[in-house]
Order: sequence, then structure tokens, then C-alpha cells
Amino acid sequence: MTPRQAAQEARASSRRVQVMESVQRTEALRRMADALRSQSARILTANAKDVAEAARAVDALEMSQAMADRLLLSEKKLGTLAEGIEAISEMEEPIGRVLQEMELAAGLRLSQESVPLGVVLIIFESRPDVLPQLIALALRSGNGLLLKGGKEAVHSNRILHEVIREAIEPIPASLFALVETREAVSDLLGLDDVIDLVVPRGSNALVKHIQENTRIPVLGHADGICHVFVDASADPEMARSIVLDSKTDYPAACNAMETLLLHRNYPHAQDLINGLESAGVRLLGDAHAKDRHGLELTHDFAVEYGELSATVCYVDGLSDAIDHIHNFGSGHTDCVVTQDEAIAKEFLSRVDSACVFHNASTRFADGYRFGLGAEVGISTSRIHARGPVGVDGLMTTRWRLVGSGHTASSFARGDSVFTHRRLR
Repeated sequence: MTPRQAAQEARASSRRVQVMESVQRTEALRRMADALRSQSARILTANAKDVAEAARAVDALEMSQAMADRLLLSEKKLGTLAEGIEAISEMEEPIGRVLQEMELAAGLRLSQESVPLGVVLIIFESRPDVLPQLIALALRSGNGLLLKGGKEAVHSNRILHEVIREAIEPIPASLFALVETREAVSDLLGLDDVIDLVVPRGSNALVKHIQENTRIPVLGHADGICHVFVDASADPEMARSIVLDSKTDYPAACNAMETLLLHRNYPHAQDLINGLESAGVRLLGDAHAKDRHGLELTHDFAVEYGELSATVCYVDGLSDAIDHIHNFGSGHTDCVVTQDEAIAKEFLSRVDSACVFHNASTRFADGYRFGLGAEVGISTSRIHARGPVGVDGLMTTRWRLVGSGHTASSFARGDSVFTHRRLR
């Protein structure tokens, strides 16, 4: 099957699925969740092959340790995936939701309703746990889906695709196609007439390559340069807990802290530095951090490390911290740790990022943790969805007009009169 045929079949299946009873898609999602648990042995056996091959690639300096870390599945991770899919199954039906309704004239009623985007192409690297999340979101929202995973996760992606196809019958399997060849990607990126959205999930290089090589709208983020600003009034234990969690909970994640901003008057800075270094974090700093803590000097404040490394910079106060975030951040997730409510309020209103937090780890920037069940990805763009993108981010709208023989000319002649009375 050619890439065009796969996209056309995904669209045809989408149109069939979106008119199914909601309960049919809900039950299919529940069977998906059950299958991830009951077929965990098959899945983990296949995943072990990818993990072993990745370890050899790391030893040969052909793959980063961060990418290899993202490959690993476990019983716990499969259980979390299943819980997320069950949460998606319990969501309010997204298709056909009436968003607004108006009487245009006597007997002429207009409504705006939610409908699927159509066909979504998602290109992702390394993480095989992404695949069931994406399929679940597409099934709940009625979208067709084309999935292109990286070769480093080929065994894992194949078995997950197979297990899910078996579980969701009679949902047509062509609703979501797994693309494996690198050559097919170029063809897919040229199909702007049959693919409605591309979501790249991977490295900065991957995202930029896709943005530069397609006319299809692209949703996502190139960088995850996340900041934690520790204000002078921050509680020391809270600051330590949030900073360590933001950096060390999962350093390879796009929502991990990459830059720690310290108020010049924060009295417990050394404790934070000691805590990070004790956790194995390599710290680089600006001139003030170098002088005060003996850190390695850096002049590059726009780095996404994706590992146990971070930048430490000192700022004079809130406005200085916000300017730093806007100058060097990526608009992904930024946090302030403070006991001063006025500082917190100003930070949350002025920082122009997809996610802004007060006294909470940046690691909460996640579709599952936001209660979305899962995410297609995290978007830092300003068109369409922003932040973690769940089911609602895969919907668009259409207008439905119901009349009884109404004609536009009758209004032009004055025989009919617009009322424009809002009903909802």
C-alpha cells in the first residue's frame, strides 16, 4: 500500500468511525486498555529486543543515552498507559458537541458543532509508549492516524500495533496505519491534500526538518527549555523538592528543568546547588553562579540538555527572571517558587509560555497528569492547541444550518428579517 492509499483509507475509516455510536468507541478503548495489561509479556519481550539493540548503539556512540532511556517499557508503564486509555474512554463524547446555537430568522437555526480534524500524521522518535496513547486519542476523537516511529523502537511499535488491532475489532484497522520505512516520510509530507495535520515528537532537528519540508500544518515544539525561578521568599524545603523533581525525575523529558533561575537575595541557594550536585546533576552557571558556587562558566543559556545537566543563572528579581525566560526559553513550561502571592500572580500572568506554574514541578506538564488521559504532544505554537494536546486539540468545528425553504434573496428584498437570537 502506498502512503497516499494509507492516508485515503485512514480518512475513509475516520468518516465511518465518527458516525458510530459513542459506546462502540468507548468499548473499543476499554478493550485496548485490557489488552495492554493481558498482553504485557508479549509487549515486554519485543521491547527487550529494542532495549538491547539500543544499549549496543550507545556503546558504539551511535545513540544518546537519553534516547535509549526513552525506549524502556515496564509493567508499571503499561499499567499507567492502560489507566490513561480508560480515562479517555470515560470522557464526554467529543464528536457532535454543540458549541453554540442561534436563530438567524424565524424557522432558520444555525449551530456550530465539534468534528474531527480528519487525518493526522505523527512522526515520533524512540518512545514506544507514545503509540497506544496516540491511537486512543484518535479513536476517541474519530480521527484517522498515520504513525511513523523510529527504527530504534521497531519491535515495540509492531507488537503494540498488533495487540491494539486485535483488541479494537470491529473498529477498522485502517483507521491507524503504522509506517515503517524512512522513504515513506517524504511522500507523506507531500500529501497536503489528504493529511490535515503533522505532529512531530522528537529532537529539534526532526521538528525543524518537518517544518521545512511540508505544506501541511505542523503542531508541536522544537525545544523544551524549561525554567524554575526561585524567588527570594521561596520556602527552602519546597524549593529543594520542586527543583530536584523538575530536573531529576526524568531528565530526558521535554518538561524537565533545564535552567534554574535564582533571586540574588535567596538565602538558601547553596543548599539547592548541593542538592542538585548530590543527585548527580552537572551544573554550569553564569558569571555570578561561577563566582558564588564555583560552577563551570557558560554563556549559552538556551540549552536543552535532556540529561542530568542544568544551567544556573542569577537574576535581580521577577522582571529580570521573566526577561530571561522570554529571551532564552522555548515557551514550553516555566515555574516560579515563591511564598509571595503578588509575585506568583504577576509571574503567571506575564510569562508567555504554554504552561506556567506556581509552586509545582515542571514535570506536571503532561497530558496524563493534566487529566487528558494522554497527549498527542505538547505544542508551543500559537495556532490551534497549546500545551499538552489531548482529544479537544484533535477537534475542529463545522456549521450546521437547518431551515424550511429559506432563501437569501428574501432577506435582500425585505420579505424576511434576521433575528440573530442566541439560543446557546
